Amino acid sequence: MRIALIGVGLIGGSVGLAARERIEGARVVGWDPNRRVLDAAIGLGAIDEVAPTLEAAVAEADLVIVAAPMGTLPQVLQQVLRAAPEECAITDVGSVKRPVIDAAAGDGRLVAGHPLAGSESSGVQHARADLFDGATWYLVPHDRSHGTRFEQVHRVVSQLGARPTTIDAATHDRLMAIVSHLPHVLANVLVEQVGEASGDDQTVPATGPSFRDVTRVAGANPALWAGIYAANGDALAGQLDRVIDRLSAVRDQIRAGEDLGPWQADAALLRRRIVDRALTGNELVELRTVVPNRPGAIAELALACSKEGINIVDISVAPLPGGATGMVALWCPLEQAGAAIELLSGLGIEVIGGERLDDAQRQRGAQSSAAAAAGDTPTGDQP
Repeated sequence: MRIALIGVGLIGGSVGLAARERIEGARVVGWDPNRRVLDAAIGLGAIDEVAPTLEAAVAEADLVIVAAPMGTLPQVLQQVLRAAPEECAITDVGSVKRPVIDAAAGDGRLVAGHPLAGSESSGVQHARADLFDGATWYLVPHDRSHGTRFEQVHRVVSQLGARPTTIDAATHDRLMAIVSHLPHVLANVLVEQVGEASGDDQTVPATGPSFRDVTRVAGANPALWAGIYAANGDALAGQLDRVIDRLSAVRDQIRAGEDLGPWQADAALLRRRIVDRALTGNELVELRTVVPNRPGAIAELALACSKEGINIVDISVAPLPGGATGMVALWCPLEQAGAAIELLSGLGIEVIGGERLDDAQRQRGAQSSAAAAAGDTPTGDQP
C-alpha cells in the first residue's frame, strides 16, 4: 500500500511511523511546504521518501492522508482531489469537519477523519508510532462517500492502533466545540485573569495543581488554534453562550449564599461517567447484509448506527456478482447486536447472518472481503 502524507507534523509524522511499523507492505511518501520538516521526517523514519510536489506525492497513492493545519486544510484538500487517482481513498485529520466536507463537493473518494490524539508539543520531532494506540479516531463520511473507500480508511485507522468511530459532521463539530475547543478558550481566559491579578510588576502568583491542570492547554500552537477557532466559529460561539449563562447562574448562587455542595457532588459524579467510560473487552458479533451498489449506501448505514449509539468496530465490503449489490459485514459489541439488527430491519435491510468472532477470525474475514473487493467492479459505483 502506498500512503501519501500531505503535511508531516506531529500527527502526520506519527501516522507515518505507525504505518511503516504496523502495516505490512506500506510505503509512505511525504510532502510538506517546509523542506526542513521533510528532512526531519526522513531522519526519524516517519516517511520512506520525499515527494517534490503535492501532485507527485498523491499521483500513485492508494491512500492520501491530509494533515494540513485547519486554516488551510480545505484548500489543500481540493488540490489533493484534483491530483489524486480516481481509485484512491482520501481522508484528513482536521478537528473541524464541515469545512472539509464542503470543500470535497460530494467527491466519493473522501472519508473525512479526526484522531483524538496529540500532545502539547508540536512538530514531527515529537511524532510517535504509538500516538494513536487506543485513541478514538472519528470517521465522518458524507452522503456520497464510496463504501470501499470507507472500508479502506476504517481498516488503516485500526491498523494504526486507533478505534474508528463513525459520526456525522454536525454532531462531530458540536462535540469538538464542547470537549476540545471550548476548554482551550477557557484555559486562555483563566491565564489572562491570573496574569491581570498579578499586577503591573507581573509577579507570578502562587499556583496550585488545580490551576496547572485546568490551564495545561493554554496558548497551545497559536497558528493552529486560530484556524480551529475560525473553522468552528458558530458551534464554539454557541457553547460559549451556554458557558456564560451557566457562569452567571453560579455567580448569582454564590452571591446569594446558596449551598453549592450538591452542585459540586453532581459535577464529580458526572465527570466520572464521562471520563471513565470506556469500550474495552467487548465480545464482537459479525452481522452480514446486502446493500445496493450506489454511492453513499455504506455511509448511510454507518451513520444510522452511530446515531443510535451502536459502535461499528470493523467493517468490510465485497461486491456481489453482477455489480448491483454488495455484501457488507459489520462487527459490533455483542450487547449492541440486538439493537443493530432491529435498526437495520427498520431501515428495510435484512441481516442474513450473525456470528461471534474473536480478533483473529475477524481479521481473516476482513482480509478475504478486501480481496474480493479488489475485483473489477467500477470504482465510482462501489457501495
